[in-house]
Amino acid sequence: MSGGARQGFGLSANARAALLQRLSRRSGEAAEAAPAESPGRDLATLPGLRDLEMVRQAGAALGLESPYFRAHEGVAGARTAIGGAPYLNFASYNYLGLNGDPRITAAAKAAIDRHGVSASASRLASGERPVHAALEAALAANYAAEACLAFVSGHATNVTVIGQIMGARDLILHDQLIHNSAAEGARLSGARRIAFPHNDWRAAERELAANRRRHGRALIVIEGHYSMDGDAPDLARFAEMVRQHDALLMVDEAHALGVLGETGRGSFEHCGVPPDAVDIWMGTLSKTLSGCGGYIAGRQVLIDLLRHAAPGFVYSVGMAPALAAASLESLRVMQAEPWRVQRLQANAALFLAVAREAGFDTGPSAGLGIVPVILGSSVAAARMAAALFEAGVNVQPILFPVVPERAARLRFFLSAEHTEEEILRTVATMAAARDGTPLARAV
Repeated sequence: MSGGARQGFGLSANARAALLQRLSRRSGEAAEAAPAESPGRDLATLPGLRDLEMVRQAGAALGLESPYFRAHEGVAGARTAIGGAPYLNFASYNYLGLNGDPRITAAAKAAIDRHGVSASASRLASGERPVHAALEAALAANYAAEACLAFVSGHATNVTVIGQIMGARDLILHDQLIHNSAAEGARLSGARRIAFPHNDWRAAERELAANRRRHGRALIVIEGHYSMDGDAPDLARFAEMVRQHDALLMVDEAHALGVLGETGRGSFEHCGVPPDAVDIWMGTLSKTLSGCGGYIAGRQVLIDLLRHAAPGFVYSVGMAPALAAASLESLRVMQAEPWRVQRLQANAALFLAVAREAGFDTGPSAGLGIVPVILGSSVAAARMAAALFEAGVNVQPILFPVVPERAARLRFFLSAEHTEEEILRTVATMAAARDGTPLARAV
């Protein structure tokens, strides 16, 4: 948060100086009170801890309660309960309202009855269950791919797969807003990394053309639906580019499956691109599919390699059978009930339109499932989130350094379960909080 302090916390110069003076005094008092520790054993000097403490102190000095780690007392869908009170909820990935659906929970319970809670080992060693193969076959079919492999963690999927298939002689081009997991995988691989401006396929092609010949393999990594801005790439342009320059294309569909396309199949359906135009489809099970984990869909030769060599698969316990069963049933329901996708998209489009009409900056959001409300400073975003929470609306602020200070925002995840009235009431509550008018509780 030290960078956030330099950029002002959204405060006037005098208020900022007073805040920093208070924080400096508190830090000095804490340092005097702390017992001496040898440098090698002083965990208080771990990277990032000082910034974390600055954030905590700034929040306390500004009278802002931390909005993180609040306990939900039931299913966190379009509505939730926190601290015994009801809330409209825009902080969960339950896009199609399937988490908590009786059919999904029944499938998970049946898997527990049959297989127990855990896979109890890596799948390579002794942890394979039939439901794993069934889930992978269904996901492969969604992308018309030859095969698929499911991993126990979505974040680890990108890290271990990119780290496995790329090496020091290779080139990785990625969107500058790519998810941390893909960036970490690229770093782990040792390949040369180049970030191109967000959604700028022309810049990506210039970089690829200029650097391709000096490297072995080249991989372009993009997202099908960006989780911070709620926008989507021109997938056809990227698909054409990799074929012209002898490269591979990997698309992270974490927030695209169940959200994009007429039936929720993802970014290829949304963009009218054949699914085999993408070499590596990556996705997660924790959003639309009500589970936890990640997957890779693509050619059989790639999946065979990952199954036997990717560290995040070979050396990790297999996905819990109940989670695999829940995700499989969620995928089946999504395919059988496309009205859920259409309702989600209608809700997101409505929220986007009403928020813009109320004068809020929603950035480049396409209004498909994610709508940011950009407030321009971390303090403004934190204060707005706190005011909305008091009024019965749960939405998370995204603050510096996760985004640049000027791009601090609230991030609204829409669901097929939200009603039109709830969306209108939420935007009206947000406008009242901005304008300083009295807030009625939204729920």
